[in-house]
Amino acid sequence: MQAEANIGMVGHVDHGKTTLTQSLSGEWTDRHSEEIKRGISIRLGYASCTFRKCSKCKGTIAFTTEKKCLHCKSRTTLLHEISFVDSPGHETLMATMLSGAALMDVAILVIAANEPCPQPQTKEHLMALNIAGVKNIIIVQNKIDLVSREKAYEHFDQIVKFISGTVAEDASIIPIAAQHNANIDVLIHEIDKVVHSVIRNLDKPPKMYIARSFDVNKPGTLPEDLEGGVVGGGLVEGQLKDGQLVEIYPGVKTKVENQELWKPLKTVITSLIIGKKKSKKAHPGGLVGIGTKLDPSLAKSDGLSGMILGLPGTLPPVVHALTFKVHLLQRVVGTKEELDVDDIRTNEPLMLSIGTATTIGMVTSTKEDEVSVKLKLPVCADKSTRAAVSRRIGARWRLIGYGIII
Repeated sequence: MQAEANIGMVGHVDHGKTTLTQSLSGEWTDRHSEEIKRGISIRLGYASCTFRKCSKCKGTIAFTTEKKCLHCKSRTTLLHEISFVDSPGHETLMATMLSGAALMDVAILVIAANEPCPQPQTKEHLMALNIAGVKNIIIVQNKIDLVSREKAYEHFDQIVKFISGTVAEDASIIPIAAQHNANIDVLIHEIDKVVHSVIRNLDKPPKMYIARSFDVNKPGTLPEDLEGGVVGGGLVEGQLKDGQLVEIYPGVKTKVENQELWKPLKTVITSLIIGKKKSKKAHPGGLVGIGTKLDPSLAKSDGLSGMILGLPGTLPPVVHALTFKVHLLQRVVGTKEELDVDDIRTNEPLMLSIGTATTIGMVTSTKEDEVSVKLKLPVCADKSTRAAVSRRIGARWRLIGYGIII
């Protein structure tokens, strides 16, 4: 059974996103050696789980991930299959978080009760959710076990004040202690309510945002035994089937008569992997791994991340330059200092996040609220698509607004 929704874990560094993901799914998503060494998430982490409900128990205690109820020992029934996208919270990894936001149906904003609210990346991640169009948001007040009851109430009031007037103004705030699984049943109950509001469009041609890509072959594999490259991400509309011919845009850079061109990749789906199991078809909701006949070297080390996969002739155009109607924030988010956002200038480099793609655009012209840029790496995007806009401030890229492609 494919997951019904992608739920994103977002928030400031070390506020407990990965711990909460483990509490819900049983999986620790920091798997890379550098993540383990540094103790922080660096790449997007993925996990899946099954939410269940006890038919005999009343109230929130009926909600669980266990097959047998912890309270009355009755067998529980299936509610939802869920995929989690665990986003890094460090300020240097904002581009990775924005890529993850493109895959999210629901977001859980994790805020630690033992630090004042809001922290810099708490503000930045909430703004990123707004720009990405993620409207289904749940606030989790984590680490309540580390503070007194009085401090927890004070911190709760800080959260209420922080989200007032934002896209999360009406979001539920759930106090928990992820380390001890405290109040997890209340959170599952809230997720159950929000997941029901997610709307799917299965009639459109399939469009999948690629977030990761891999070479799954071990060193020393014989050429005749090599498997094709694997791509992973989320379908945002339509359905894919095993055996279909698909295209990947923008593709690979080639040279023709000393001119650089981007050539789309064509391949056949050899397998669809959903929740570690093979499937014959995939639809929006949850994360999908796709086996292909591509040269595995193309997919190695996320070589295809940021691209879009779909049926031939149905994908948005590949653009090397674009113009967008810009909407700037009043203040820079993600910094401790309150900095005003200055107007965008000609010849200024901007970081643009479109879907799971991140590219640098050099500003070629500005006119009132319209900005034109030449892209360092092309992207695949329709008109009216939103692009998160970040500016270099000091040594970091900082979110300053968004643009609507025209």
